[in-house]
Amino acid sequence: MTVMKTSMRNFFAHKGRMALSAVAVLLSVAFVCGTLVFTDTMNTTFDKLFAATSSDVTVSAKSASDTGETTSGNGKPPVMPDGVLGEVRAVDGVKSAEGTVFSSAVTVVDADKDSLSPSSGAPTIVGNWNDNDSRTMRITKGAAPEGPDQVMVDADTADKHDLALGDEIAVISAVGTHTAKVSGIAAFQVTNPGAAIFYLDTRTAQDILVGERNVYTNVNVTAAAGVSDAQLKKNVAAAIGAGYKVQTAKETADANQKDVGEFLNVMKYAMLGFAGIAFLVGIFLIINTFSMLVAQRTREIGLMRAIGSSRKQVNRSVLAEALLLGVVGSVLGVGAGVGIAIGLMKLMSMTGMNLSTDDLTVAWTTPVIGLVLGVVVTVLAAYLPARRAGKVSPMAALRDAGAPADARAGAVRAVLGLLLTGAGAYGLYLAATADKAKEGSLWLGLGVVLSLIGFVVIGPLLAGGVVRVLGAVLLRAFGPVGRMAERNALRNPRRTGATGAALMIGLALVACLSVVGSSMVASATDQLDKSVGTDFIIQSDQGQPIIPQAVQAVKKTPGLERVTEYKVLDADLTTPDGKTSKGETINAADPTYAQDVRTETVAGDLADAYRPDSMSVFEGFAKEHGITVGSPVKVDFKDGTTATLTVRAITSDEVVIDKGAMYASITTTAKYVPADRMPLDVLVFATAKEGQQDAAYQSLKSALHDYPQYTVRDQTDYKEALKDQIGQMLNMIYGLLALAIIVAVLGVVNTLALSVVERTREIGLMRAIGLSRRQLRRMIRMESVVIALFGALLGLGLGMTWGATAQQLLAMEGLKVLDIPWPTIIGVFIASAFVGLFAALVPAFRAGRMNVLNAIATD
Repeated sequence: MTVMKTSMRNFFAHKGRMALSAVAVLLSVAFVCGTLVFTDTMNTTFDKLFAATSSDVTVSAKSASDTGETTSGNGKPPVMPDGVLGEVRAVDGVKSAEGTVFSSAVTVVDADKDSLSPSSGAPTIVGNWNDNDSRTMRITKGAAPEGPDQVMVDADTADKHDLALGDEIAVISAVGTHTAKVSGIAAFQVTNPGAAIFYLDTRTAQDILVGERNVYTNVNVTAAAGVSDAQLKKNVAAAIGAGYKVQTAKETADANQKDVGEFLNVMKYAMLGFAGIAFLVGIFLIINTFSMLVAQRTREIGLMRAIGSSRKQVNRSVLAEALLLGVVGSVLGVGAGVGIAIGLMKLMSMTGMNLSTDDLTVAWTTPVIGLVLGVVVTVLAAYLPARRAGKVSPMAALRDAGAPADARAGAVRAVLGLLLTGAGAYGLYLAATADKAKEGSLWLGLGVVLSLIGFVVIGPLLAGGVVRVLGAVLLRAFGPVGRMAERNALRNPRRTGATGAALMIGLALVACLSVVGSSMVASATDQLDKSVGTDFIIQSDQGQPIIPQAVQAVKKTPGLERVTEYKVLDADLTTPDGKTSKGETINAADPTYAQDVRTETVAGDLADAYRPDSMSVFEGFAKEHGITVGSPVKVDFKDGTTATLTVRAITSDEVVIDKGAMYASITTTAKYVPADRMPLDVLVFATAKEGQQDAAYQSLKSALHDYPQYTVRDQTDYKEALKDQIGQMLNMIYGLLALAIIVAVLGVVNTLALSVVERTREIGLMRAIGLSRRQLRRMIRMESVVIALFGALLGLGLGMTWGATAQQLLAMEGLKVLDIPWPTIIGVFIASAFVGLFAALVPAFRAGRMNVLNAIATD
């Protein structure tokens, strides 16, 4: 009880000093709890949606996926004849059944040809209005569509794009373009995660989405009273035979949830990973805080030991303070986590994914995980300072505050740090020189962990040298004030090293990812320059195939020298070794594709792969199956017959574009796949005549004006799109890393604040002999800047090393260009100086306001 009373008294006596450490715990716990609440809420939202939209039993085509529609290569959904609907209605236990037609392989535009698709990546769905939809949608304006000139839109999409009754929109599918006017607006009765939904009448939906009547994509079945879904499924399956897919409501919902859950799990674990980084940074802050508090209370602890306190009691006293800190920070963090989750939901709503706070889900495990994690991490972080406190002897009560450093411990730390850093460097070397990417990745992970720990351990040793260099470059110009700032930073290398290490971790990851991202863009750009011999690439950003009318429009464009079509066909391959590889793809193109994309070969000539009954395979496949130029391969086309094709070329695996592709000509595949089952083009390449690139570019855009579902890009556009994609991914990661950097900044603030308290008497004496308030504040700010720049130098140097090593592994995948983004690196380094200035504002202000006489009198 005495130990707890002492701990409570010390905790509340130094509550100001504990505040920033508590904030670090709070932020880390809040991020973990916020992530869990956010992902649980999304799961709840989708569970409700799928449960509400799933009929008791759903019948679909055999080729449809478990989650619904699977669009075939012709851009149309798989369908069933309407006779199935009649058979299902006659089944025992069926209360009602209705046929539905829907597709997500569509583009919907307004009268100005601007896309009405969600910007969040959620699907655009066009289907017929039916009774199942009326359970989840309520018509708020107008009426349901009746006839080919009417369409109904969901309320969220109407609000986002300012659609009103009577506005004209166009539905573009593989069948063609259909124009209609908005006849009604329907609001979701459940939360809409962001999809844009448009409704047509049944006959129009069949005409527009499939191109034929008397067919359905699904049959929704409602069970009669007293009939279970499982029994109804059994009855329906027995009646219609094995040629169709039959699922209960639970099976449909589970399949949809599994599909969404995979994405949510990736997001959840990625965010928890960044929360873990924030916790790691917070550990340094807590260690620093308790180390400094123990050092400041050396005389107090010595007195406690002199009057009978044992080492264990002193140790437990410090750990009890850490326990209180962990509990307070964690409790506040759990509450803040719910706030973060709500903020994330609002942010998602701004991007088009609507999430309602009515579905906010806080599982009992979330606060438990937050509390346990926060308390355990805090107590573990305080263990070393507590152990150090227990070693304080009673004689320390007779000395000035501040325990002398243990020279032997410092030497052991230096040796251990050098060994760990050396082991990490060797791991990175093995990764960079590995022959296989999988093996190299293991060495890379080990090298990153060991080098990071090594730098943390060796930080105090590095602090002396690095701070002196920074002081000579930056601080000496400020005269005595600059020299005092340098000496303050050098006074306790262990403290400076721990504070810099907190900032180092976040910046190391920023630098590593910057190098990897920049190298990926540079490598892909280099590959485009070397490999792509065409001027323009035409494709759909929504994944829609290119309809023949659009291909003809491209071919009729003036100023073009050649146009190349490119298709993808599914096939099973039987190789000379007798093995069958199922689910392979054949990339069928015109022979000019060999000029459009100059793919390197290790055997044969790629142009020969476009000869009749010929093909190419990639290097890895050839080695695995013992294939050489001239080997026959039996190709069983999914939508056609079986062909025996001769391998005329083997392409290199060291490419980025079309890596792992197997080529054949469209003419060859057309012999074995009927015209009505031949997939549409997924890409079209166009090359302008010499000197007519600019004119042809504009002509192509004009030619495809009536096909807004397709985008025309020249090589510059393609490079920019690639750069933007990688840039968006990096920006998202940087945003998540910002939490760790914020915690690191708090660490700098806390270190300086405690340092000011520790040096109260010293500051009073300096003020007494003539140091002005302005000079004092400048000294503290300079000390903070040097510590921040020390952490930045270590972090950026370490991160660039990690990034360069990772790039060597990417080189095995064809990304061979190492590009160091110096503007980003230099910008981050300079920003670190401003971080140091910001962190010093409050401690410097408090130091400047000290009463000189009271400071001198401080014990």
